[in-house]
Amino acid sequence: MSKLAIVAALHREIAPLVKNWTSIQREYAGRKFTFFEHANTVAVCGGIGMEPARRAADAVIALYHPTRIYSVGFAGALDPTLHVADIFSPASVIDARDGSRILLETGEGTLLTFMAVADANQKTKLAQAYGAPAVDMEAAAVAAAARAHGVTFGSTKVISDELGFEMPGMARFINSEGQFNTAGFAVFVALRPWFWSPVAKLAVNTRKAARALSSHLERLRVELTKEVKMPTPITNPASPSSLGGRE
Repeated sequence: MSKLAIVAALHREIAPLVKNWTSIQREYAGRKFTFFEHANTVAVCGGIGMEPARRAADAVIALYHPTRIYSVGFAGALDPTLHVADIFSPASVIDARDGSRILLETGEGTLLTFMAVADANQKTKLAQAYGAPAVDMEAAAVAAAARAHGVTFGSTKVISDELGFEMPGMARFINSEGQFNTAGFAVFVALRPWFWSPVAKLAVNTRKAARALSSHLERLRVELTKEVKMPTPITNPASPSSLGGRE
């Protein structure tokens, strides 16, 4: 049993965290997932979007039985005061598909889960419509899985793109499994010099964000480990009373 399960979209979001963890492939519901295991924590990268996130969350809950599950990864800023590598742990998550809100035990502010990669113009509209400081594409789906299985849900995101940053045409390179076609995107960008600068900036920003997120998650993992209550030692194994009448 793992106390903490972490669900990210892509490996690069948590690469610094799991670089020395044990990786293992396991199958669930006809799909193979790569899990990263360390002590009482397991992480899985399900892919971009709500459906891949839900599948990964269902898999890690069924296979590892965590007591807590966290949606982690990159988020876009909807608030101009949020900057690259800022950590954002929301107190609630809104599912943009139906406007439903999930309340969390701790945190501050609201995270909006949206169905697509939001460009600068879209982010401005979302900020006005929902009043949320940040937007992602997975948290609401992980929250739904947690609720369905009776697991405590939390979320920690890191800002990878600020409010005015224009995402360079990335949406078309995300397939139905939530995987990003890096090679196809590289060819697309190579033929469009006006994308070279924003893509280079995004690469720098995401590396910085991943390091900040991984450092935060390692501290969170340690804190949760300290909360685990060790069983009371049995001082006299021969005494039935010390075993509570159990064999």
